[in-house]
Amino acid sequence: MLARPLSVALVSPATYAERAKIARLAIKHRLATIAPFSEFSEVGGLISYGASFATMFQYAAAYVDKILKGAKPGDLPVEQPTKFTFVINLKTAKALGLTIPQLLLLRADQVIE
Repeated sequence: MLARPLSVALVSPATYAERAKIARLAIKHRLATIAPFSEFSEVGGLISYGASFATMFQYAAAYVDKILKGAKPGDLPVEQPTKFTFVINLKTAKALGLTIPQLLLLRADQVIE
């Protein structure tokens, strides 16, 4: 049995800016595509799983605020994301002829129909 090709859209300013185009091309070429940002699935990507950009930007703003108030950047702790979002786009799955297992649908934070 041959596996369906899978593509992964990595995080970069270019892939984020062109996420809708990447999603359209993936569907056109029948590629199941995953990306680490939920906005990808919202514009037609199959699956996304990653840290919340909104939350990361809030933390970045808090760091900038602390630095502007005199904190030394080297004294600030390094933090890792704690909130991750799993999104499945069922419309895209249908267009690709894929059936998403019920267990995955139940685990998703958001299912786009």
